[in-house]
Order: sequence, then structure tokens, then C-alpha cells
Amino acid sequence: MSDLKSIIENEIAKTKKIIIEYKELTQPVSPDSAIGRVSRMDAINNKSVTESALKRYEEKLKNLNYMLEKSDTPDFGKCVACGKSIPIQRLIIRPESIKCVNCAD
Repeated sequence: MSDLKSIIENEIAKTKKIIIEYKELTQPVSPDSAIGRVSRMDAINNKSVTESALKRYEEKLKNLNYMLEKSDTPDFGKCVACGKSIPIQRLIIRPESIKCVNCAD
């Protein structure tokens, strides 16, 4: 279990770094910046895509923190939907998994 806890902690650190990078990339495009109309539209489109990725990583971080919180409790590794155990292989590959494969969206 301690190996899984360290996997979760490492994944939290990586996810936090990615979130910081994405937050920097989602800063508004200044109307005063001297870029063309097409480039501005590309920048707005890229910002939208990055914002979507940022939301996914923020959700992942929330789930990782939840799993870390539960790591020393009997509820650790239990699906939040059905209560069955989540296979350890799934938790190793996707430590943010709070649902089993059957209940995952």
C-alpha cells in the first residue's frame, strides 16, 4: 500500500506542475498585442483547448487528493459508486481512479 501511496504522491506533484503550465497558457490574449486577426483567432482557439485540458487536470488532482486522503483507511481502493474493490492494476496505472471500470463514465 505504501508503494501505491508514493505513486499517488508523485502523480500529484506532476499534475500540479501541469496545472501551473496550463494556467499560464490560458491567460487572456491582450487586445493590444500586435498579432493579426487569424493569429488572434488561433490564440483564442488554443486557449479554449488548453482551458478544457486544465479542467481535466484539476479534476484529476481532486481525485488524486481524495485517494491520498483515503490511502490509510479501509475505504481505500473502493469504488465510490458501487463499493467494490478497484483492481490494484487500475490504481497503479490510473491512481486517480475513484471508480471501478464498470462504473467509470
